[in-house]
Amino acid sequence: MSPEEAPGRTDYRALAARMGYASLRRRLKRQARYWFWKSLFPKDRFFMALLKASGFQARALANSLDFQIVRNMLPIPNLPPTFEGFTILQLSDLHCDLHPEFTDRLVDKLKGLACDLAAFTGDYHNKIQEPPDDSLRRMERIVQAVPPPRLAVLGNHDFIEQVAFLEHIGLPTLLNESVALERHGEKLWFAGVDDPHLFRSDDLVRASARIPGGAPAILLSHSPGVYREAARMGFSALLCGHTHGGQVCLPGGIPILSNVRVPRRMISGPWKYHSLTGYTSRGTGASGVPARFWCPPEITLHTLTHSPG
Repeated sequence: MSPEEAPGRTDYRALAARMGYASLRRRLKRQARYWFWKSLFPKDRFFMALLKASGFQARALANSLDFQIVRNMLPIPNLPPTFEGFTILQLSDLHCDLHPEFTDRLVDKLKGLACDLAAFTGDYHNKIQEPPDDSLRRMERIVQAVPPPRLAVLGNHDFIEQVAFLEHIGLPTLLNESVALERHGEKLWFAGVDDPHLFRSDDLVRASARIPGGAPAILLSHSPGVYREAARMGFSALLCGHTHGGQVCLPGGIPILSNVRVPRRMISGPWKYHSLTGYTSRGTGASGVPARFWCPPEITLHTLTHSPG
């Protein structure tokens, strides 16, 4: 299957059965409106012109391609002993069609990184007013650069029609669904919700329906905005992105904008909310313009460890 063929392979009935009819209907309606307004007001061109005029374009681009390997200990209260030390590689907010150098640089950086699971937390496409053919081709190279098993969720820059191609290239996408990984008879559950930010097509009740009560479960979400419901429903951890850590920050990494209504401590890095352990990635790519200041892009390696609670 080529990227051009992917929309033709979209089975909307099957998607509705997976993610819920109401969620799919809401997403499709919002997709159409989002594409229209993005085409009408291409604000990224304005920011790029401003960056060129300031003389900081080259520095901003270099910063956006300076990937940092971030290692994070992820405590899970009910973690089975067989999953102690289990490592999750998180890639988030790739926007891999934004700059032509991005894919080569990232694939090179991923070489030699070992993990037990690769988790992709949304926003693989950037130029929302254009078809995702280029970003999907680039995603194929990135997906092949990390070993299976792999799991993904979609973000607010991703269209539902991308799922056919992503799953074809070996990137299972959780659409308000869950799956269990098993080691020596013990299970660790992963749930994933569709984009809760723009499309609002997330359904945590549906995503957790198969997970036994009290079982260790990690939630993948594009945005941290679901943190309250995730904690209330008993998830052990939440891995997310969307904020880019601010992308353009003040010295010291102080974000100017976060694009989501959450406590400031949840904009990037590890955080805690009641019994829920969370981590918000600064993002591996950049959104809109290839620029970062005082907020380097990250490739995150989470090591799971048992926590007494």
